[in-house]
Amino acid sequence: MKSAKITVSALALSAVSLGLAAVSCSGGSDAAQQQQQEAPQVQVETIEATTSELNSNYPAIIKGKSDVAVRPMVSGFITKVCVDEGQRVHKGQTLFTIDPIQYQAAVDAARQQVLAAQAALASAQSVEQNKRMLRDKNIISESQWAAAVDNLNMAKAQVGAAQANLASAQKNLSYTVVKAPADGVVGSIPNREGSLASPSGAPLTTISDISQVYAYFSLNEKDLLKMTGTGAKTLDQALAEMPDVQLRLANGDLYPVGGRVATVSGVIDNATGAASVRALFDNTNGMLRSGSTGQVVIPLRTENAIVIPQKATYEQQDRRFVYLVNDSNITVSQPIEVLDINDGQTFVVTSGLKAGDRIVVEGVGNSVRDKMPIKPVDARAAQQQAK
Repeated sequence: MKSAKITVSALALSAVSLGLAAVSCSGGSDAAQQQQQEAPQVQVETIEATTSELNSNYPAIIKGKSDVAVRPMVSGFITKVCVDEGQRVHKGQTLFTIDPIQYQAAVDAARQQVLAAQAALASAQSVEQNKRMLRDKNIISESQWAAAVDNLNMAKAQVGAAQANLASAQKNLSYTVVKAPADGVVGSIPNREGSLASPSGAPLTTISDISQVYAYFSLNEKDLLKMTGTGAKTLDQALAEMPDVQLRLANGDLYPVGGRVATVSGVIDNATGAASVRALFDNTNGMLRSGSTGQVVIPLRTENAIVIPQKATYEQQDRRFVYLVNDSNITVSQPIEVLDINDGQTFVVTSGLKAGDRIVVEGVGNSVRDKMPIKPVDARAAQQQAK
């Protein structure tokens, strides 16, 4: 009898335990469901590899292929300006005339000196011939004839000097007509008729050959190292492999003709830490003028790039992070690295993410936090539905 009572009590306890277990399991399941129901809906994007095309902009100064400063070779007052600013001229075309009076007078005087020296030479030749005859007849000594020869040689030298002076005077006279040294466009003309021009003074104008123009800009040392990589290729090879560049004008428009990076300075400026770079653009329509400004646009194309929205990232202690979504739909903070340049809306990720990863693209830095359960919503589908 006593054994039967113990069995009944055990059965009763087992039944109570099972009931409590059932209640406990039911309560845990309800809590999990409640937690899942309370998880917020957050837009998530699955990363896909794509092609990225970004542009780097560098301030540039535009100069003609050749800018020749026109300076006078002689001093004098300008008597006539034969061209106007902005006029296209050809090599040898007259630009200015300088008062030629003093230079014409110098030519006339030099010509008279030549005539006088030639007359003296003729007289010395006659004397030398006569004294040679007298010497041959032993009428005069050898030294007397030698003196006549010396006088003759001196007369010849004086003729040569006079002729050189005449040539110099004629050259100076020709310099009073200032001509274009090359084909191009006339720049500003600061001096007009009546102004004094001199070789040591300011240029009369500048002739710019703008059939092609150079856009000068600067690349820092870091950019130069990117061009050549780890040294596997030379700078010339890197320039040859560079894509065509574009020129953004001062009004924001793109110049319709592409250009090429032609040269990179071999010296890095210690003050700026940058090297001067020159890009060449054709300018057949004359739209670009020497001295104007713009921006050289260098494209950067990256294949199989990981591109994410900027709004999907946040910064903490000078590092950039995103929220990955794991298989349990829980956010995980993930550090990433991105390219220095961007388009203002997206980042190109260089490390930290791969194709197929899911990242949060909504509420980052505000409502979403690390290790937070969420209900993922496809961002692209949500955007299309909103449209």
